[in-house]
Amino acid sequence: MAGAAGKGESRIPVEDRLFSLVLALLATETGLLKSEILSSVRGYADRYDASGGNANLERQFERDKDDIRELGIPLETVESPDRPGDNQALRYRIPKGQYDLPDEVRFTPDELTLLGLAAEVWREASLSADSQRALTKLRSFGIEPRDPVIGYAPRLRVRDAAFEPLRQALDRRQTVRFRYFKPGEAEPRLRTVNPLAVVLHEGRWHLHAYDRDAAGPRTFLLSRIVDDVVPVPGMTFDAPPPGIQDRILAELDELRLRNAADLAVTAGTDAEVRLGKRAVLRDEEAGVIRLHYTDAAVFADELAAYGPEVRVINPESLREAVRSRLAAVAAAHHDEGAG
Repeated sequence: MAGAAGKGESRIPVEDRLFSLVLALLATETGLLKSEILSSVRGYADRYDASGGNANLERQFERDKDDIRELGIPLETVESPDRPGDNQALRYRIPKGQYDLPDEVRFTPDELTLLGLAAEVWREASLSADSQRALTKLRSFGIEPRDPVIGYAPRLRVRDAAFEPLRQALDRRQTVRFRYFKPGEAEPRLRTVNPLAVVLHEGRWHLHAYDRDAAGPRTFLLSRIVDDVVPVPGMTFDAPPPGIQDRILAELDELRLRNAADLAVTAGTDAEVRLGKRAVLRDEEAGVIRLHYTDAAVFADELAAYGPEVRVINPESLREAVRSRLAAVAAAHHDEGAG
């Protein structure tokens, strides 16, 4: 495994890895085995150990599957009819029909211009040398890629405004300042931090950093940074330890698994459909599902948006958080009506 660890030091951005994974899964109708993905797709193949011992890589693949689905991409798992129940025989694919835009969708000229630019990015990346090498590797497995792979419409995610200045600060090992709004506090507070890693977890960007004021590590949601990220002149820091991104993602996964909520959802509603896809346990008769979550405030915002379609059974703290949000909405509408 020493050799595999050494190869992992060549950093490939998470966006590149996810793009390469989507491209590979679009290129086959029958789907790919996990071993085929890990040994051929950019972002995995450079750390793949043919002799075994790919546990970290497999965990990363599981996280990447979740991230792809969070982006709205229909990643399917197909069980082998010859080996039912065998996870190693599962195949993964992105079905063409479910990834095409509906016929009734129409765009304005300005929207078409922007989509055309995005399509050029997709086209250039799908024709890159790395992508072509991956497709050649797929052919070596006896899998003929679909032609053309270009022509699909990827759903683009807009990053938080803080992403780019934080990425630059990471590259330069530059201390930065920003105002951060923490749930439960009346006003945003000024934070001075050494950025150590920016990771995507459950569809949201997180900054892991050393908080100089708190004298300890902290993890921040980029969406809660409320003003510009400003470099602090003359303040730099040592390079973060190797593998910090994987470690932070593992910690976020552990946090998510520790947090569980039981929800009563109304049958046939949007809440049942959307939340049901993420359920880890389900009581069909009672209409109750269990979900894991990472950030209680973010999850409370999401649940409150469903209104009467969902009711929190437990934990009590989450139920109160949702109730306070609904009460604030009701009060705001009452004030508007009175005005």
